[in-house]
Amino acid sequence: MTQQTEISVADRAAGALMGAFIGDALALGPHWYYDLDELRARYGEWISDYTTPMPDHYHAGMKAGESSQAGLLLRLTLESLAASGGYDEADFCRRMDEDFFPQIDGVPMHGPGGYTSQSIREAWRKRTQQGLPWGRIAGNADTTEAAERTLALAVRYALDPAALADAVARNTLLTQNDGTVVAMTVAFGAVLGMLVEGHALDAKISAKLIARVKAGALPFHTVTSGHLQVPAGEEAPVAGRFPSPDALLTPSAIARAAHDPGIRIEPAWKVSLVYGMPCAVYHQFQPAYYLAARFADDFESAVLHAVNGGGQNLARAMLTGALVGAQVGLGGIPARFIDGLAEHQALSAIVQRVAGQVVAA
Repeated sequence: MTQQTEISVADRAAGALMGAFIGDALALGPHWYYDLDELRARYGEWISDYTTPMPDHYHAGMKAGESSQAGLLLRLTLESLAASGGYDEADFCRRMDEDFFPQIDGVPMHGPGGYTSQSIREAWRKRTQQGLPWGRIAGNADTTEAAERTLALAVRYALDPAALADAVARNTLLTQNDGTVVAMTVAFGAVLGMLVEGHALDAKISAKLIARVKAGALPFHTVTSGHLQVPAGEEAPVAGRFPSPDALLTPSAIARAAHDPGIRIEPAWKVSLVYGMPCAVYHQFQPAYYLAARFADDFESAVLHAVNGGGQNLARAMLTGALVGAQVGLGGIPARFIDGLAEHQALSAIVQRVAGQVVAA
């Protein structure tokens, strides 16, 4: 199946956003355990719900179901979208300056959400201590912090791929300027947007993405004809912002692996061992694609396998939650995950406002 139409776009959009919040909160307690024996000793053989962080570990003092800083920044982005009717960079930056930066001090184990990530610490130092303007405070962190908040932009502009790519790229560049990170973040947003549209995360998705490159909607470089075939004289190369389309080709290969009976990762949480447990984008997007393709209609299995893989499971679960939430829709997410979220009513309200913008635009 290449297109799924039984779930509305608005429900898919809401499912993606709520799925991200759920994935984030589910991993709050068991976040950053690279010793899987220690993770199992503390949380049991299988983590199945929200848990409280241990007093000697990351996010200590927070409660089960609360959002990490990634979730809080996602909420800030959604609030800006809701208030502005779309992506208004000046409004987003103002909210960061006035509402968020005053709560942090550049120290990792401090600030809302229990931990401040590298790119946000660097942006805070340049903005508040050095007084640099927005546009000159980005750093070279190779992590997924931008993807965790720009997934809101991908959902908002799911029906307008060119606007999606532009908004995601511009917002990413506010805090992270590594070209590979930006390309992979935009590619993730493009995939998420297609799932919100109703496309399947399968072996055909990359060909659809490349078609959008050739149509000028996605800013990637390509010289091949058709689907990665020999360049044809009548088909001019596309000189995109990013040097290659490889970040768009990854999802199809991983989806094929997830659906290939000859390739099995058992249990599925061991995807973290296959692709790596650290924080960099090249360890995070791949397992999210794998779990979202393998458990396309099973939100619970996808996010819990993401959580139980240890390491940087918070980003893995957040990104997976968005991808699977887009496929199952809000109605396909178990109610206990929504009810267990801290401030779930407020989160549901802001999610529905932005989801409504997607179809009203």
